[in-house]
Amino acid sequence: MSNTRVTSTLTDHDIYLFKEGNHFRLYDKLGAHVVKRRKKGTHFAVWAPSAQSVSVVGDFNSWDREANRLAVRWDGSGIWEGFVPGVGTGALYKLHVVSRYYNYKIDKGDPFAFYWEQPPKTASVVWDLDYQWHDDKWMRNRSEHNALEKPISVYEIHLGSWLRNEVNGGLPNYRDAARKLVEYVREMGFTHVELLPIMEHPFYGSWGYQVVGYFAPTSRYGSPQDFMFLVDYLHQNGIGVILDWVPSHFPTDEYGLAYFDGTHLYEHADPREGLHPDWNSYIFNYGRNEVRNFLISSALFWLDKYHVDGIRVDAVASMLYRDYSRKDGEWIPNRFGGRENLEAIEFLKRLNETVYREYPDVQMIAEESTAWPMVSRPVYLGGLGFGMKWNMGWMHDTLIYFSRDSVHRKYHHDQLTFSIWYAFYENFVLSLSHDETTHGKGSLISKMAGDDWQRFANLRLLFGYMYAHPGKKLLFMGNEFAQWQEWSHDRGLDWQLLDYAPHKGIQKWVRDLNRTYRQERALHARDFEPDGFEWIDFGNWAESVTVFLRKSKRPGESVLVVCNFTPVSRYNYRIGVPSLGFWRELLNSDAQEYGGSGHGNFGGVKARSEPCHGQQHSAIITLPPLAVLFFKREKTSRENT
Repeated sequence: MSNTRVTSTLTDHDIYLFKEGNHFRLYDKLGAHVVKRRKKGTHFAVWAPSAQSVSVVGDFNSWDREANRLAVRWDGSGIWEGFVPGVGTGALYKLHVVSRYYNYKIDKGDPFAFYWEQPPKTASVVWDLDYQWHDDKWMRNRSEHNALEKPISVYEIHLGSWLRNEVNGGLPNYRDAARKLVEYVREMGFTHVELLPIMEHPFYGSWGYQVVGYFAPTSRYGSPQDFMFLVDYLHQNGIGVILDWVPSHFPTDEYGLAYFDGTHLYEHADPREGLHPDWNSYIFNYGRNEVRNFLISSALFWLDKYHVDGIRVDAVASMLYRDYSRKDGEWIPNRFGGRENLEAIEFLKRLNETVYREYPDVQMIAEESTAWPMVSRPVYLGGLGFGMKWNMGWMHDTLIYFSRDSVHRKYHHDQLTFSIWYAFYENFVLSLSHDETTHGKGSLISKMAGDDWQRFANLRLLFGYMYAHPGKKLLFMGNEFAQWQEWSHDRGLDWQLLDYAPHKGIQKWVRDLNRTYRQERALHARDFEPDGFEWIDFGNWAESVTVFLRKSKRPGESVLVVCNFTPVSRYNYRIGVPSLGFWRELLNSDAQEYGGSGHGNFGGVKARSEPCHGQQHSAIITLPPLAVLFFKREKTSRENT
């Protein structure tokens, strides 16, 4: 006989919002919630409309399927709920679901669980999210760090392989990682950290992209409070936190969301809509109100309970198109006969509208690899409503260009210059991410052309060109010191490479790029405005040289950037400049401290009244091999006053 008490935390208004698809704080209502009043215990609630019965089984009732049955609500919501006395934080549990169909009986994890057993174990864990935060200053001023006109330089990491346990080589704890990560990120000058998905996932080799726990940080690295400490500590040290989030698909593990109540509850029933051919995973049914509730609640949960500063939405392209990675006959057209996934489009718009309404000082970022228009434009203008979008076209063209031998680059000059034609159609993030260093693609430095010296020079040039190009910046861990090996989730980074000068030089170069990028408004304040960029010379394809200006909103405040994409030093090279005076050399990737040959301009050059490149003035510079130079005009004493 069941000893579960029939109680409810759900109001009639909750149910109304739930049914119409507008309840986006479901994590406060569904799942397991510890009651600490006089009658201590835990309230359980789960959505399972096709269940014949649902019971809570756990270590507190010897996993007895009859001991704690839940009651279905009378209102047709399909929600089962009940209160189990004496159950508190730390109790292991699952939901035993008996379907009305096909004699289907299964023990399921709680879709709204705040904590899970450490894989390969699969039970949910009753948990509360009490934590004393210390990031008030950051949260008050967060808009200053996340605004589109501010410098955003993201260090993307996979927490379990960024730095292994120093004692046994095992996985790190969130708290231990926090201190080391903060020290390193502050030293390197990145503004934000982006974590590959830390939501609970069954298969470690998925890197977190096969999520089973949409409301729980993985227990591989510690408790929810341990993860809160990581975010809190980053914030206290002026570093933002972005999470990868995966609303595009979920794994087929039987204890998860798949076939939850004996029906295709969260996913489409037809595999032409509901099964992802690339990842052998299920696709969410975005047309179902309760599924939209679930996913948008998950996004808000991380912003609410964990103070996260941004969400990078994975695989948006796979959501937008019904024929994504499918052949003819393997997909179902929309109601108008087209390939667009209308339900997913509406979901994304609603997601972004809701997030920005509730948390206007965060950023929503799309990984979207197609030419879908207006991804990072507001919904009211016809866009999808994201704040920014990864620039996959820039990444693809640029890496191909840098893989070419320098003697052939003059024939592919447009692979560099073409990106400016579309640079301001979206709010772009220039990403050199984990996707470019896995699945046999090799490391970033291994993609560079030439001998070892040229490879390091090319990598410095690539990073300098990236930091000078319009758009926010993202580097995956290991790139910043030229790790030779392709990244693997099963081992830590090759930090020992920093004992060698070329790798140390790359690291110092990235650090100085971050410093200059943050200090110089011209390099970040107008990333998404055409008026923030001006070509000086993009036509010198024969020598593979480009010259351009980045400009701030302040009159005359600009940074001049000169790139030489060949290993040939060019002396007495004339470039047009917008004004007379002394142009100080801010950065030179060929400096010896970075591992370069030491060619340069002895601190800067003086402009003369000789027209060049359409400018009224010009300067004669030394252009080092495979190098990028940053110049800034120094103000005269009269201008300073």
